[in-house]
Amino acid sequence: MDLRAALAAHRLVAIVRGSDPEASLRTVLTLAEEGVELIEVSLSGADALSVVERAHAALGGDRPLGAGTVLTADDARAAHRAGARWAVTPAVGDGVGAAHALGMPVLAGVMTPSEILTARTLGATALKIFPAAQAGGPAYLRALRGPFPHELFVPVGGVDEAAAEAYLAAGATAVGVGSPLVGDAADGGSLTALRERARAFLTAARKATP
Repeated sequence: MDLRAALAAHRLVAIVRGSDPEASLRTVLTLAEEGVELIEVSLSGADALSVVERAHAALGGDRPLGAGTVLTADDARAAHRAGARWAVTPAVGDGVGAAHALGMPVLAGVMTPSEILTARTLGATALKIFPAAQAGGPAYLRALRGPFPHELFVPVGGVDEAAAEAYLAAGATAVGVGSPLVGDAADGGSLTALRERARAFLTAARKATP
């Protein structure tokens, strides 16, 4: 998949991490029904590889799933076998190069300029500023865009609806959103509430699209 184009077009990455595999699967499918195009299933969730595999079977190739919290080369290979077509890491580690070698675009977690350079060398497609709130928020993103004007930045961590709009206005290509969007849906909570939150975040993303 062309992750760069998808991030620029859709502006929103939903992060699903749940304690209940069945609820996590329902969450992925509900987000897809609401029009969320980029969905990442974190490998730190319960039975996450099964969730990826079953969601991939249900959605098919029209909605390529991402696997998150890819820490190691083994994580990357397992996610690829399960059907994930792009990878997300929380940091610059072995998972970045391994996923890239498998042909998976990588959204690599970075915080510093040195990590940005390392991630780019390893083949990262885009850069996840994580944890974004602790890194300094939209002001830090603006500072990074000075020396790295052509990189695709995706702030993740503490991004609620208002923060999403602020990051996108500050030049983020997209935002990654976990609990402010998913809430408790992946633990068995309300799918109706999930749909409402998804619509709100989609509206924020569309408002920021040029």
